[in-house]
Amino acid sequence: MKKLLFLGLFGLMAAVTYAGGYRVSLQGQRSLAMGHTGVAVVNNAELAFFNPAGLVYLENKINVAAGASAVFSNVKYQNSEFGISSETESAVGTPFYAYGSYRVNDWLTLGLAAYTPYGSSVEWPTDWAGSHLVNNIDLQAIYIQALAAVKISDKLSVGGGPIYVNGSVNFNRNLNRTLSDIEGNRSNVTVDASSVSAFGWSASAMYNATEDLRFGINYRSEIIVEAEGGDADFENIPNSPLTPFQDTQFNASLPMPAELSVGLSYELLDKWLFAFDYNMTYWNVYESLDLDFANAQIPDSENPRNYKNSSTYRFGLQYLANETVTLRVGYYFDESPVQSGYFAPETPRNDAHGFTGGLSLHVSDRFSIDAAFLYNRYEEVDESYNYYTENGETVPFEGTYKTSAFIPGLGVTYKL
Repeated sequence: MKKLLFLGLFGLMAAVTYAGGYRVSLQGQRSLAMGHTGVAVVNNAELAFFNPAGLVYLENKINVAAGASAVFSNVKYQNSEFGISSETESAVGTPFYAYGSYRVNDWLTLGLAAYTPYGSSVEWPTDWAGSHLVNNIDLQAIYIQALAAVKISDKLSVGGGPIYVNGSVNFNRNLNRTLSDIEGNRSNVTVDASSVSAFGWSASAMYNATEDLRFGINYRSEIIVEAEGGDADFENIPNSPLTPFQDTQFNASLPMPAELSVGLSYELLDKWLFAFDYNMTYWNVYESLDLDFANAQIPDSENPRNYKNSSTYRFGLQYLANETVTLRVGYYFDESPVQSGYFAPETPRNDAHGFTGGLSLHVSDRFSIDAAFLYNRYEEVDESYNYYTENGETVPFEGTYKTSAFIPGLGVTYKL
């Protein structure tokens, strides 16, 4: 039974890593409307996330961009062999971003960025078929980054800076498929870790080949997350020496994988802008998770994950309709890093197709309102999680998952 706890905690830390193996990209409304492209697009202060090196090419001395999105997600699970099904009851997520840049002189621009690239809220119905793996999970993480961009020439610039991460996570699951107290309440554990922090860095470059053609590259380092002194709270435990679960603390560490993005943009006829980004996430660094429990009755554990590197291909198009309205559309294909046999229901994830669109309303020369939407459709998948053990035997959890998400968002752009 102790091994069952390990798997539940492992699911928790998977969410800390990358929202359970997937991430909905929401780091700027203008970029999102164009398929979340932006590595080679000089548009507004969203460059602070996509390519800090491009900040030196913004025309104004001060540039600010801020916004938020509303995430409406849905996951349906079905096992036709046993005639069971379930559907998530997740709350609406609200990731945000805020970027600012200040041009010190012709060759130096400084910036500050705050954004939430990792965040997940998944809640399954009480005592559903997979409650021994997860009931609910809530993750929040905020990235804060100081930036500097240097113009080497009119064609070439470099940029980047340190990243500070702070976040929290709360996770609940039943201890196994049947265990309950004398009143029939299912035995469960809630794991909570707050003020989890870590540091990383990013580096980028932008090259203006011509007035119409740009290339960009941006790299974010691997970040090691350290969860120390987290709380594990056990509820509805039978009064028996066979179930010696007691509230305790735990330590764990794991990598957030490095990311590499390259892209290009091309302007046509002063009204059209095409952008393409390619993202590589180096998930192969995530092979296992080690857990260290303060309670000596719970032995330390090593849990395999064996993720693979994953790619995302992004396409975006922008059209300047007139002085007031700018229109945008986009598409991306996002590969899953989860390999067969490791498909866990805490945050179900498969290859995804993202369809985006949006517009900007230029209220004045200094102020604009940016709107975007994303419809994320994940390919239906029949998969299993093969690392749940009960009474010394492995019991796979299998089924068909259908996942989708609709995400509208609003932002503002200000320049001075």
